[in-house]
Amino acid sequence: MEVKTSLLDNMIGVGDMVLLEPLSEDSFLENLKKRFDHNEIYTYIGSVVISMNPYRSLPIYSPEKVEEYRNRNFYELSPHIYALADEAYRSLRDQDKDQCILITGESGSGKTEASKLVMSYVAAVCGKGQEVNKVKEQLLQSNPVLEAFGNAKTVRNDNSSRFGKYMDIEFDFKGDPLGGVISNYLLEKSRVVKQPRGERNFHIFYQLLSGASDDTLKKLKLDRDFSKYNYLSLDSAVVNGLDDATSFRTVKNAMQIVGFMEDEIRSVLELVAAVLKLGNIEFKPESRCNDTDESRVRDKNDLKEMCELLGIEQTVLERAFSYRTVEAKLEKVSTTLNVAQAYYARDALAKNLYSRLFSWLVTRINESIKAQTKSRHKVMGVLDIYGFEIFEDNSFEQFIINYCNEKLQQIFIELTLREEQEEYIREGIEWTNIEYFNNAVICDLIENNQNGIMAMLDEECLRPGTVTDETFLDKLNTVCAEHQHFESRLSKNSKFLNDHSLPHSCFRIQHYAGKVLYCVEGFVDKNNDLLYRDLSQAMFKATHSLMKELFPEGNPSKVNLKRPPTAGSQFKSSVGTLMKNLQTKNPNYIRCIKPNDKKAAHIFTASLVCHQVRYLGLMENVRVRRAGYAFRQPYGPCLERYKMLCKRTWPHWRGPAREGVEVLMADLQVPTEEFSYGRSKIFIRNPRTLFFLEERRRQCLQDLATLIQKIYRGWKCRTHFLLLKKSQVVVAAWYRRYAQQKKYQRIKSATTVVQSYARGWQARKLLRELKHQKRCEEAVTTIAAYWHGTQARTELRRLKQEVRNKHAVTVIWAYWQGTQARRELRKLKEEARRKHAVAVIWACWQGLKVRREYRKFFRANAGKKIYNFTIQRIMQKYFLGVKSGLPSMSPVDKNWPARPYRFLDAAHAQLRSIFHLWRCKKYRSQFSQERKAVYQEKLEASELFKDKKSLYPSSVSQPFKGDYLEISKNPKYQKLNSCVEEKVLLADVVNKINRANGKGASRILLLTKKNVVLADQKTGQVKASVALPDLISVSVSTQNDGFFALKLKEGSASAVKGDFLLSSEHLIETITKLHHIGSTASDDGEQLDINISDEFLVQFKQDKVCVKFIQAAPKNGNSASCKRKNNRLLEVSVPAATA
Repeated sequence: MEVKTSLLDNMIGVGDMVLLEPLSEDSFLENLKKRFDHNEIYTYIGSVVISMNPYRSLPIYSPEKVEEYRNRNFYELSPHIYALADEAYRSLRDQDKDQCILITGESGSGKTEASKLVMSYVAAVCGKGQEVNKVKEQLLQSNPVLEAFGNAKTVRNDNSSRFGKYMDIEFDFKGDPLGGVISNYLLEKSRVVKQPRGERNFHIFYQLLSGASDDTLKKLKLDRDFSKYNYLSLDSAVVNGLDDATSFRTVKNAMQIVGFMEDEIRSVLELVAAVLKLGNIEFKPESRCNDTDESRVRDKNDLKEMCELLGIEQTVLERAFSYRTVEAKLEKVSTTLNVAQAYYARDALAKNLYSRLFSWLVTRINESIKAQTKSRHKVMGVLDIYGFEIFEDNSFEQFIINYCNEKLQQIFIELTLREEQEEYIREGIEWTNIEYFNNAVICDLIENNQNGIMAMLDEECLRPGTVTDETFLDKLNTVCAEHQHFESRLSKNSKFLNDHSLPHSCFRIQHYAGKVLYCVEGFVDKNNDLLYRDLSQAMFKATHSLMKELFPEGNPSKVNLKRPPTAGSQFKSSVGTLMKNLQTKNPNYIRCIKPNDKKAAHIFTASLVCHQVRYLGLMENVRVRRAGYAFRQPYGPCLERYKMLCKRTWPHWRGPAREGVEVLMADLQVPTEEFSYGRSKIFIRNPRTLFFLEERRRQCLQDLATLIQKIYRGWKCRTHFLLLKKSQVVVAAWYRRYAQQKKYQRIKSATTVVQSYARGWQARKLLRELKHQKRCEEAVTTIAAYWHGTQARTELRRLKQEVRNKHAVTVIWAYWQGTQARRELRKLKEEARRKHAVAVIWACWQGLKVRREYRKFFRANAGKKIYNFTIQRIMQKYFLGVKSGLPSMSPVDKNWPARPYRFLDAAHAQLRSIFHLWRCKKYRSQFSQERKAVYQEKLEASELFKDKKSLYPSSVSQPFKGDYLEISKNPKYQKLNSCVEEKVLLADVVNKINRANGKGASRILLLTKKNVVLADQKTGQVKASVALPDLISVSVSTQNDGFFALKLKEGSASAVKGDFLLSSEHLIETITKLHHIGSTASDDGEQLDINISDEFLVQFKQDKVCVKFIQAAPKNGNSASCKRKNNRLLEVSVPAATA
């Protein structure tokens, strides 16, 4: 049997706000908080669902939950978004009523997730099949694509929808989805070029850079480093909980499922990359001969790569950024753009390119998911649009968003009242007019075609002459000053003249959700949303597959001189179409609320929720629902729930359900003015009456539970007694059987024992007889064995004696043979000694004779041979000693083995020189070209400064690095690096000495092959640029300081302000590179003159100043200091060098 449940069962707080008693804003918030604390995030206001964002995953969206809410009455289970989705789907399927689900709320309240839940529920409960599943999958996979291109991280929400979306899902007569149509409203395209602090650009930019393969990025000419793109904010580039790389793969997969081709995906990514490249294009001013400023692209590399991506000629786009063509009938005027206008044109192109790409994506998705059949379809619309927005700074975007919410509130009240009235008429209940705040007057203030704010804004945008935001505000003060919902500081209504909370550049509108202060700054520009025709035509000339479709107005053969519609008028038209669409459908509402601004679970901020309750108009909604009857229920479920309260209807009512309810209400003596009978429902006016019925039902259930317990306990006791009685009979029968079995076992056991004893006695007797017989046989065997043993041992002793006698004879014979052999051996040895003595004596005699003969010739040649032999031996020993004592291969190693004899001095020195030259050659062969250049600079520095300047010895061990600022890699100096066209050979921080006070100012010194550039260290702005041919000499002192003077050629363009007196920590390297490069840069090949003296003259504008170096006690640490003595003398104090 199915258990009937209800919204009122196990209720935490009040599940339906219509039943809240007493009704106040505080009780409303307290009920929301109580349910939120118990993870009940859904609450009803009649058929409206309030959804609180839990900021965490809850186990209430499982397939089991889907089945639980499937085909159930709306109020049958606890509040859930599935109940509303099921009610809408069943009304569409069974009653053939087109439905719309309106999801509203502010950013971060969970609107997008709510729309996903509705679509996933409908996809789960509708039919199955290969084609149906394909359609459902395409509808669901359209969400990741639109989220990637239309959502962004904001301070309120990590996945905030920055556009409004309305999707019509089309069904056949069986309720199976056939396709859908998506409409988008007001993409926040200003986010493409600028994001508030703490927010990001659209997700797709970060997903592309993080998730695309290296090969894809190379084809798109992109780099993974976010900091290289001006349109991407860096303070929130990485978001916790968002994996951009994984999301990119998900988006590509979703695009393939929806039906995008590979070339279409590639084209879309190329446009995204082009937007990033577009943001890196920078401009610099350039003066023309007619005293007008013209903009020029500073670095053309990004412009070139963007043109390659889009297939545009670089010169065409570059001209479009520098000139603007205005056409009027037969006249055409071309004007130059200054830098500010060029940046405006660049940003306008980026915004339009991305906005039109997004619209193309929506159109392309619609082509894939639209229904293929031509027959009539049932439609369910899902609207996910911005909620009412009240920020500290409210601009044009908030104005039109709040206008849309005013229209939604208007249609909400109208449709709610219409639904109430239709139900009353359908049920035969008398309809009474309900008083409520009608916001039509606010909508008229905004959208009136003659004197509405939007009409005034369009009129101001189209008016010739000077048009500014201030003139627009003046017009509003003139036209709308008397309106009761419009306030301005300068309006004709004098009561606001002293309102200091209202700035001069703002106006205030009293919306249904409260007062909102709008700043008019940017209203006119944002409403115009102009894109110069030159840029449109340049885009149309691109060979990219999408550009002609995105910029059709750029077609030169179809030039339209008519001004395009404004952004406000387009949005007003879209909202009007949306309202007409919604009025043809049965509405279902989901009001989303975020509990806190921290995006954290378990936190309920009452003030924030109260603010949202007010501007969502929830209290107004409750009052409208309660203005007539607070609760209504069909007769069947009502009788089923409350029939136990009357004896006549309990436990079963045999008649019609309405009659049973009438009997029930009469028996309970409920006042007749508290309820009314409709055709199929009972209507209860006051929630107290419903709570009275619930309390009586709860008491009755307790009484019924007590009665059920009593009957159950009696049945249980009787059953237990009968069971005991039956068990006693069984136990007695089993015991008697057991006793007889035990008696039989004892008799049987005794018989067995007697038998065993008799058999044992017989067996033991037989055993004794057998043992005696066996012992007799064993005695005979033992005696025979002893006798045989005695005989064997006697024979053994005899044999052993014979063996011993034979062995003694053998030993004696062996000793005799040995004695004979040793005697013979001694004889042979004695004979051999005699023969050897004779041979030795003969040899000695022969040697003596030979020596006597040889003595005659020895005295003549012995000395020379001994000398040559001795010399050869000494040389051999010397070379071996040198070989073993060779020093290391380092050219600076001066060790060498000592010579052993003085006559080897020349050879010793020659060998040392040869070895040194050989190892120097080996050492040089290991050098790279860069290292050779460094050593050449070191050699040049030695020639210039060795024994001439005290600072030189300390610089020998320091490598010449050149670029000490890493100017090409450091983003801080990116702008400065772009100003220098040649390769930077030296980049260092120096101090420029001021002749007025002798103090230094930090400057960046850049040295290229043609110029010496001085730039400000903080801003990177170029202060001076000196061509190397204009540099005639450099002056330095002989002491341990870093001061040097650059003397310029008189009359040159660089010498307008005179010479430069500078101080550097890398003086030796700087002067060496200047000397080397100055020689090569000189037209006549003359070398740059290096003057080393403790006194030299420096030309400052028209005056010559003497710079004098003196030694003094250390001050300011251990560095040199400069001080002005008079107008003609600068004195530099150099600390004395310590030993």
